[in-house]
Amino acid sequence: MKILVTGHAGYIGSVLVPMLLDRGHDLAGLDSELFAACDFGAPPAAIPSLGQDIRDFIAAPDAVERLAGFDAVIHLAGLSNDALGDYRPDLADTINCTASIVLARMAKLAGVSRFLFGSSCSAYGDTRGRLVGEGEQLRPITPHAVASMEVEHALMPLADRGFSPVCLRGATAYGPSPRLRFDLVVNSLVAWAFTRRTVRLKSEGSAWRPLVHVEDLAAAFVAAVEAPPGMIHRGVFNVGRTEENFRVRDIARLVRDMMPGTLIAHAEDAARDPRSYRVRCDHVRRVLPGWHPRWTCREGIAQLLDLYAAQGLAGTEFDGPRYDRMAHLRHRVATGTADRDFYPVEQKIAA
Repeated sequence: MKILVTGHAGYIGSVLVPMLLDRGHDLAGLDSELFAACDFGAPPAAIPSLGQDIRDFIAAPDAVERLAGFDAVIHLAGLSNDALGDYRPDLADTINCTASIVLARMAKLAGVSRFLFGSSCSAYGDTRGRLVGEGEQLRPITPHAVASMEVEHALMPLADRGFSPVCLRGATAYGPSPRLRFDLVVNSLVAWAFTRRTVRLKSEGSAWRPLVHVEDLAAAFVAAVEAPPGMIHRGVFNVGRTEENFRVRDIARLVRDMMPGTLIAHAEDAARDPRSYRVRCDHVRRVLPGWHPRWTCREGIAQLLDLYAAQGLAGTEFDGPRYDRMAHLRHRVATGTADRDFYPVEQKIAA
């Protein structure tokens, strides 16, 4: 298949692209490369690019023409977390919501047959400890989660015999990537334990999170893009494992137990996190029999510890502007390598 992957050089995209290439797909990417200085180990695989920022792409007069000939779009581009959405809710709306909807409409006009949207289980908001499935009403709390919900609602009416929108609601990802993120809960807790022998909780720890290894999440996109159209048409899937729902404090205890001599501590401003959701992930495994999640949180923690040791991770790196998405963008704006709307400025990027 000929596939466009937006956000191909991001945390998920840089894991997904090699999987698709290994299966013989013809790929092109679309990425602003705002995090080009954030490689952790080997850089992401290089593939042809249609341009950079998604806002520039959809504004181009030939955007529909450039989408013609693609069989599928896997759309991952956008502000990556709640912190960025809270910092600039206007950009969460412009980039994550409006640009995503416009891109999907353009893809349909161009004759693209399927559009896979990287949505988020954070759109459930607070499930009050209940396990919820795809039919549960979404109650997003943050601008980032609201954008995911609004894109989902806009995509489904576009469906027809020639166009299949699919929404993959990712659980909270963890695990290695060429563009590693340390603002993800498991990656962060393991990094604190490895570098400082302290598992540092930013909240009081009672919130629930469903977890998914980034390799398993990427593999779900592969399974969905390769599935027969009737199997995934207008599909909405929670992507994770039902048995891998944890309270944040329980993840911290698991990390502590796997690193003897490590203590658990709370940040000075630790408070209750209103985002707390438990999700069922049985539907995706029934509908996509080609998807077989491999990882558990315990196995992922062990993998991260090995990776951090191999890379010689230091505390001054992981919680600084290189690997924290929010800190990195603020650093780029402050140093003039990005403007206040997160458009890259053509200068050398300070690592």
